[in-house]
Formats: sequence, structure tokens, C-alpha cells
Amino acid sequence: MSFAAIGLGSNLGNRLEYIQGAISMVGNLPATTIVSRSSIMETEPVGGPKQGWFLNGAMVIETAISPQDLMRSLLSIEKALRRERVVKNGPRTIDLDILLYDNKIIREIGLQVPHPRLAEREFVLEPLKEIAPNWVHPVLGKTIREIADSYQERQMDDFLRTTASFRKQLAARAKRMAAHLKAVKARAGGSRGKSF
Repeated sequence: MSFAAIGLGSNLGNRLEYIQGAISMVGNLPATTIVSRSSIMETEPVGGPKQGWFLNGAMVIETAISPQDLMRSLLSIEKALRRERVVKNGPRTIDLDILLYDNKIIREIGLQVPHPRLAEREFVLEPLKEIAPNWVHPVLGKTIREIADSYQERQMDDFLRTTASFRKQLAARAKRMAAHLKAVKARAGGSRGKSF
């Protein structure tokens, strides 16, 4: 038996119903047991066209199904839940991804394990951190907790840099405006001093 972490997302229709349906269908796969499920979080879409917010979560299963057959099963579940692939990264009733499968590294057409963007997506990291914080990413050699915490630190650093830059811009703009007002007042004062 193997362990697999699966990411779930939905931003069309009754999002929670689609996610709950997907969880149930994954749990009903042959030789598969749900070990744990994360909380469901609402997240802003990343990439793709303008679209509604997502509900996201993650689950860990124990299974005898191979990674390739598991991926095929997840695609079948997506189809059963009316997912349509019209636009890349577009809205979807359900999105199911294999995030991790034991400590395997798989690079095949149609199957990338660990998921190639796992470490760059908060909506994947946070639910996974909740249920599998000590799972070691086989490529990065770090636990999910370490990867998630590092991501949060980078986000905070980016926010602080952006804030500092914005403050500098505001200060420079205020300085220019003050200089402009001073020049306008000086011109106005000069005009009042003339007699006609």
C-alpha cells in the first residue's frame, strides 16, 4: 500500500458540493482508504482568465492503485463531476491533482509527481500542511511545513519590500507637491506686490 496526497479545488456551481462529491468518489476507489482531510479554504484564483474564487482543500489516501492508474481515476471523477477543459486554467467544477505519492518522483506526459507547482501555491501548501506537515518533498528535501513556512516568509518579505517602495514613492511625490505649492505661492506673492 502507498500514500498519496491529493489537492482539490472548485470555483463553479455549488463548489462545496463538488468537493464533497469528489472526496466521496475518491474514497470509493478500489483498495483505497481516506486517511485524512484538510479544512476547506476559499482562495483567490491564480493565473488564467478572470474567474470566481475557489474552494480548496487536500486529502491523504492510502491506496494500492499505481500513480498512473490513480491519475486516470481522478480524471474520470472530474469528468463525472462535469469538468470541462475549455480554457487553460479556466473555471472548473472540480480539479483533482496528485500532489505527492510516497516519495516517488515521476516525470511523464500527463503525470508530474510531486506536483510541479506545489511549493508555489499557498492554496495547496496550507491545506497540505494541516494534514501532512512532516511529509518530505522528495525533490526539495524539505517537509511540507518547512516549504509552507518558507513560502509565507517570502510573501511577507515581498509585501514589506512593496510597502517600503510605495512609501518612498509617496514621500517623493509629497516632496514634489510641496515644492510645486511653494513655487505657486511665491509666484502668487510676487503678483500681489505689483501695482497697476
